[in-house]
Amino acid sequence: MNFLRKILFPFAVLYGFVTQGRNFLFDIGILKSHAFKIPVIAVGNLSVGGTGKTPQIEYLIRLLAPKYKIATLSRGYKRKSKGFILADANASAEILGDEPFQFYQKFPQINVAVDADRKNGIEQLLVQSKPEIILLDDAFQHRKVNAGFYILLTAYGDLYADDWMLPTGNLRESRSGAIRANVIIVTKCPPNLSEAEQDVIWKRIDPNFNQQLFFTYIDYDHQVFSKDLVLDVVQIKNTKKVLLAGIAKPQPFFDYLKNENDVILEFPDHHDFSDADIASIRNKADGKIVVTTEKDYVRLKGKIDDRQLFYLPIQSKFISESQSFDKTLLKYTEKTKDESRSAKL
Repeated sequence: MNFLRKILFPFAVLYGFVTQGRNFLFDIGILKSHAFKIPVIAVGNLSVGGTGKTPQIEYLIRLLAPKYKIATLSRGYKRKSKGFILADANASAEILGDEPFQFYQKFPQINVAVDADRKNGIEQLLVQSKPEIILLDDAFQHRKVNAGFYILLTAYGDLYADDWMLPTGNLRESRSGAIRANVIIVTKCPPNLSEAEQDVIWKRIDPNFNQQLFFTYIDYDHQVFSKDLVLDVVQIKNTKKVLLAGIAKPQPFFDYLKNENDVILEFPDHHDFSDADIASIRNKADGKIVVTTEKDYVRLKGKIDDRQLFYLPIQSKFISESQSFDKTLLKYTEKTKDESRSAKL
């Protein structure tokens, strides 16, 4: 695979020219980008998958929802529906996609919508639910919307600064696209990442004077949850079980829970579990509990016995300077809301 990627380098160069040309046309205004008067915060990455967008969106929801009326807008990757949909009591992972449905279930106080056309999605939200703040999930390359604030994620050990364009590497656009970010977050760091190691990464990324750089890690819960039961991780750690993940880069999830007797089932990111998959999972479980990720749980719920199926919650946490990040986001939202109110007077 690595050899194939190397020989496809000319196509990576061509792809880079195409994406840079597109960005240039947006930058000079030939291709139109629409701004909105309310705070719009976009979370995304330069690479393909696996940077922790979902826990970062959830961090923003926890930060902002107590103060404002929040809506999230995603494209709804691999959903079996089309167009704009605002989540309601009929929502499911098939209708919304797994991550938006996870938002809908965990945060009933917010509005959750999906639309591949983010501009149309925002316009529909402003009419139907009138949010005060909109969080755009995986929208760093969606240039038809000019978000007011951009958060760029890059995973520890897989920095965009060390990567190449598709298909040779995993970048969706050139590294230079990072210039659009207000904040850059290095995600999935070791919780004890030293200041010296942070300095090395800082030099590799080299943010400009207008950008802030932060470091976060994934904090795994000490309990796993089913529909009606809660078990301590220490209680199940040495129990023979099935560990199942259909996410990008699942190894840390497996490492946190596994023992040598566990059955490990790994599926592609956003995997659509077929009837054959479900039958195979049930057969391999054979009475054992199945522990999966939150994202997979919303797709497996109702297909695996509720007494068997558990999920492990995670959160994104800052190694340091979380208050600085929070202050930056709240300052942006207040400033934008004040400007919007002044424009109406």
